[in-house]
Amino acid sequence: MILKRTILCLVALLGFNAYGQVQTTPNEALNRPPKAMQEFRAGWIATVANINWPSKPGLTTTEQQQEAIVLLDLLKKLNFNAAILQIRPQADALYESSLEPWSFFLTGTQGKAPEPYYDPLAFWVEAAHDRGLELHVWLNPYRAHHLSGGEPSAKSIVKAKPELVVKLKDGQYWMDPSKKEVQEHSLAVVKDIVKRYDIDGVHFDDYFYPYDSYNGGADFPDDQSWAAYQQSGGKLSRGDWRRESVNSFIEKVYKEIKAEKKYVKFGISPFGIWRPGYPESIEGMDQYDKLYADAKLWLNKGWVDYFSPQLYWTVNAQKLSFPVLLGWWQSENTKGRHLWPGMNIGLGGDEKNVDEIINQIMITRGMLPNSKGALHWSMAGLVKHEKLRQGLIDGPYQKQALVPPSEWLDKKAPKKPVVTITSKDSLWQIKWSHPEKNDVFRWVVYFKYGDKWNYRILNRKDEFLDILAVLKGAKTSIPLNAYAVTAVDRTGNESEFEEHQLINSKP
Repeated sequence: MILKRTILCLVALLGFNAYGQVQTTPNEALNRPPKAMQEFRAGWIATVANINWPSKPGLTTTEQQQEAIVLLDLLKKLNFNAAILQIRPQADALYESSLEPWSFFLTGTQGKAPEPYYDPLAFWVEAAHDRGLELHVWLNPYRAHHLSGGEPSAKSIVKAKPELVVKLKDGQYWMDPSKKEVQEHSLAVVKDIVKRYDIDGVHFDDYFYPYDSYNGGADFPDDQSWAAYQQSGGKLSRGDWRRESVNSFIEKVYKEIKAEKKYVKFGISPFGIWRPGYPESIEGMDQYDKLYADAKLWLNKGWVDYFSPQLYWTVNAQKLSFPVLLGWWQSENTKGRHLWPGMNIGLGGDEKNVDEIINQIMITRGMLPNSKGALHWSMAGLVKHEKLRQGLIDGPYQKQALVPPSEWLDKKAPKKPVVTITSKDSLWQIKWSHPEKNDVFRWVVYFKYGDKWNYRILNRKDEFLDILAVLKGAKTSIPLNAYAVTAVDRTGNESEFEEHQLINSKP
């Protein structure tokens, strides 16, 4: 409790209230329209080894869909606004693909489609959007076959193009990132998904060159590729050559996504430490030298729309401190991209660990007030720990939030909705429509009691709100005296606020 109070004091001293909003004087507040809170709140949903979904291979279509709905409904209930679904765990597909085989983790046999047939990604996208959640697809760009992934099919890259992969000592297969055909293939997969599905983001995690523990501590087995590079006249060191292969791929992915659909965000969640000593107190693994991931460069160059270093350590871990690392990454965020850290909610569900996660959210709000947000690893923590769920919904996630806008992609606000008041069965309803409804992702209904505004965020298909429901939800006897409705587009831009007056909760 002492730590929590200290952090709340720090947040207040920085000039922010408990919800991460800039504090204003009464006069300032009266002179500007209300705003819904903006904060990215995402849950990772892992499919590799059936960690989160589906619970096991070979479930029926109905069972898979029911499990998906349970997870999405939980995110909605906890006021999250995004799901990050792993759809390519091992050069396979949890969606219909002509480039890679159906995933073992879906049906229990690689290459076998669900029965009765459905497209899981299309289902997830529609179900997420119906609940006001963004759906980001999480892909592993280089892993070719996981230990838990069953027997590779004839269409697996392991068998179809064995010259592109190497076998690691732990039994996994990995694509060689330096090979041009590997880059072209993974890029084609990304482009295919972005083109055919109504997704909101593409997401990579920390797997680039593999952790050396996967290969028994030995170096990555790319001697043949390295020799070919040298024979062609290449002058880079081996480490720089590997990093350059990954760097060029990341840049291409970003540009190709934007060429297809500019509003689709590209996010990366690298290992939380760039290099030991950055900043000075930090010790730990060197991803620059071990994974050949120059994550700082990607952030410096702006090759991402959001950057989510996996800061899975506690606030008080002196050599791996959450706020110390977050502050350093922010100092490298020279292009002003979203910096939404990854948080480990798998620590446990006791009061100490719940406090830890809440403290990290509050620290993030205080340090990054212009674009608040966090990614939570993983859905299992939310499913298992009731105290964590209650702590979030009673605390920092008590109010709904919009995804912060990405102004470098688009900062043109949508047109104002057309708003009316109607009576149906003696009940007053606020109704709205929009001339460009297909461009609207969410609606915000603002309502005023006395001199205080509140809001409710509704989903793309919603067209009205009962005033009686607003009054019951507010648990107040003060009459509703004003309202407004705004439209929010796919990039997070919100339309102009226009206030409408009511007298005694009637038009």
